[in-house]
Amino acid sequence: MNEAGKYLVFIGLLITAIGLIWWLAGSKFTWFGNLPGDIKIEKPGFTFYAPLASMLLVSMVLSLLLWLAGRFMGK
Repeated sequence: MNEAGKYLVFIGLLITAIGLIWWLAGSKFTWFGNLPGDIKIEKPGFTFYAPLASMLLVSMVLSLLLWLAGRFMGK
């Protein structure tokens, strides 16, 4: 199996694992999207939501996981 195939399988398994965790323990993740730094403006007939802190957290976790995958699955 070539390198691209390994990464695709790893990413697919990672997405599946995250989906299962979210599905089974979804009620415990109510804090996600309500972190300090997430912007939410509500007015009658208008809602603006920018989850800046939540997406920064997701980015950091995914960066760490991909770095670990590259470190242990790579060269």
